[in-house]
Amino acid sequence: MSDARRYAELQDVVMDPSFPELDVALRRGRHVDREDFAWYTLLTEAQLHLETFYRRYGCELVHKADGYFYLLPSGDMLSRRQLAPGDMLVGQALALLYLDPATIERGGRITAEDVVAQLVVVLGGDGLIRAFNPKLKRRYDERIAQKNVRAQVGSAIRHLASLGFVDLAEDGSLKLRPPLLRFAEPVRGMSAPAEALAKLVALGEVALVTETEGPAGELDADAEEEPGGLDDAGELDDAGEPDDAGEPDDAGEPDDAGEPDEHEG
Repeated sequence: MSDARRYAELQDVVMDPSFPELDVALRRGRHVDREDFAWYTLLTEAQLHLETFYRRYGCELVHKADGYFYLLPSGDMLSRRQLAPGDMLVGQALALLYLDPATIERGGRITAEDVVAQLVVVLGGDGLIRAFNPKLKRRYDERIAQKNVRAQVGSAIRHLASLGFVDLAEDGSLKLRPPLLRFAEPVRGMSAPAEALAKLVALGEVALVTETEGPAGELDADAEEEPGGLDDAGELDDAGEPDDAGEPDDAGEPDDAGEPDEHEG
């Protein structure tokens, strides 16, 4: 059956067994690339119908030449939300690693320690610790601070995995995916994009809208608005500081005890 006959009308798309789960995933900020074969095929074949469908909700169905889709709120019907600062930093570090030829030679696979090492290169050891702990006093226990940073990096990686930026392998390694190039959008076309992105990371000048409201216009219980997002100028908003414990959960939201919990993208 041809693509045109398979999805002759929007109703045909909505009745596809894969659509409900795909729709919910997109509205929760999930990025869909070619590795999500069934979803990517549906989006590609029904793109014209779905562009019109999501436009009614004030969203743009974006299809990047790098081979991935995502929803971008463009109106007021659905909320615009940004990643927490820690998630942004980790995402930018992952994008730098994605652009690194050495990563390509390894088949796009890295470890969490590679992410920490990349952040140290860009921010410096003390800068990295303070980036994840902005309320930290001048003197601190470096061992505890480094442990806290690694915990927060791990939490951010899990959240980014839920949004389709990386895959988590059973052996603990990470498989980088094309949507990470969203973090590099401000430097695309430059002669040295990795170097330019590293400078933006150090300055905190990259923000990324990733999530929208749920299908009925209500936020999912596990997807409440995230405090600490970067605004368009790359500055922390009024809720942008973690609590005294400084350990956010998987959604980048500090809970009362500072302990990370599970978050569904």
